[in-house]
Amino acid sequence: MTHTFDWTQHYPSQRSPLFARNVVSTSHPQAAQAGLRMLAAGGNAVDAAIATAACMTLLEPCSNGLGSDAFCILWDGQRLHGLNASGPAPMAWTPERFDGAVPKRGWDSATVPGAVGAWAALSERFGKLPFADLMQPAIEIAERGYAVPVIVQGKWALAAALPELTTQPGFAEAFLPRGRAPRVGELFRFPGAARSLRLIAETKGEAFYRGEIAAAIAAHSRAHGGAMSEADLAAYRPEWVTPISQAYAGHELHEIPPNGQGIAALIALGICRHLDLAALPVDGVEHTHLQIEAMKLAFADVYRYVSAPGSMKVSVDELLDPAYLAARARLIDRSKAQDFKAGNPVKGGTIYLTAADERGMMVSFIQSNYMGFGSGVVVPEWGVSMQNRGHGFTLEPGHANVVAPGKKPFHTIIPAFLTKDGRPQMSFGVMGGNMQPQGHLQTLVRMLDHRQHPQAACDAPRWRFNDGLSINVEPHMDPATIAGLAALGHQIGDIHDSYQDFGAGQFIWKLDDDAGEDAGYVAASDPRRDGAAVGF
Repeated sequence: MTHTFDWTQHYPSQRSPLFARNVVSTSHPQAAQAGLRMLAAGGNAVDAAIATAACMTLLEPCSNGLGSDAFCILWDGQRLHGLNASGPAPMAWTPERFDGAVPKRGWDSATVPGAVGAWAALSERFGKLPFADLMQPAIEIAERGYAVPVIVQGKWALAAALPELTTQPGFAEAFLPRGRAPRVGELFRFPGAARSLRLIAETKGEAFYRGEIAAAIAAHSRAHGGAMSEADLAAYRPEWVTPISQAYAGHELHEIPPNGQGIAALIALGICRHLDLAALPVDGVEHTHLQIEAMKLAFADVYRYVSAPGSMKVSVDELLDPAYLAARARLIDRSKAQDFKAGNPVKGGTIYLTAADERGMMVSFIQSNYMGFGSGVVVPEWGVSMQNRGHGFTLEPGHANVVAPGKKPFHTIIPAFLTKDGRPQMSFGVMGGNMQPQGHLQTLVRMLDHRQHPQAACDAPRWRFNDGLSINVEPHMDPATIAGLAALGHQIGDIHDSYQDFGAGQFIWKLDDDAGEDAGYVAASDPRRDGAAVGF
């Protein structure tokens, strides 16, 4: 309800919350407008999300592409649905194929991409408009080009300085059109992607997995020493799943189950239930310290136990067991930072978008190439840039996430959804590698415990846990809080990675007025990206 929030603009911000009955929010305004165009044409939130996602493969190529993976949680007006559109390892991948580690870049870092399959599956089950209509805005952008915006250009330029990317087959041809990254305001066209999008539109995605595009992907893989085959692509199908959840402050947070890391947010939130964060000053040292420690405990278990469901040695229920989380919470020392290890729960980064329509459908959708520009591999004549999700595998014998043929790797991208009393409350996400569950935790605590509205929670300074005692904090965090964290033993460093930062959130919160009438939505878009929340 509207009175839940303190509508004060708590932090310096470039943006105000958006109020509307039909909303799209993502990290590039043109993509958000494409989604709004679908809603104005009579489409629903799923149509809007697909059109937005297709545009984002062009508008933010450092973060996603046609060779991305995707996840989605949506409220169809009656209940929640989850879609896992991450892809498996090629069938030729065994531990013996790799020398020491699954590589970070190149064809042997790419698993089967699932994003196009996600678009097709969502459209078939929930869409209203013809699938081809949803691809049209992206086709137009790919053919006509667009002026590169400030934040995307910065990430693009940093990536273009990395030989591990620029030497990959197809990368320079696709993403260094003048022998360098585009400058701010320069026009970038992607004719190969336009060609793919037209064929994807005509075949409802079939050509990508079982047609001309699939043949080109497999041929490119063979030509450059990769293992991905036409059979690997043809066998791919997205998977409908039941979201998992954790109660907090009178609400339920829902995440996609493993192989994703969404369970990390649920574990951390379950631990925070025992810490009474609502009683502490929202930007103070203790409030921040306790969240960091809860997040550390969550990651310790997630990195040890979470993988593809058939490979996990412990269950989701065991990891989320209330008694176990209470015991983990008791390990936190309010007076010092700790380097936690995995517990024993066994009983005896991406682009994000969200859309909602006036009929009540709400969509939380995320797709990603994983690290900046993914594998670096591009099938240039088709504009397909491949993710590098295979780098998420380990070669450690006996580990739950060890590489295997046809197995899905541990995944970082996680859409989120919040309900209250079984009804939809908010579709949201915070992109950015392992920042995603950390962003979910930080923004939810602000909204649910401290009544900060979505844009304020989005604008607020964030921290990021890395490993051990290492954290990063944003420079606009209160200096007294930063000093206090350091005094507790947190090791505060700088970020030197072009891909890693403090994430970028998009939020749509369902409003009811004091009379209980539907008042539409309030939406927020993160100022850390070039994006916007738009609506009517």
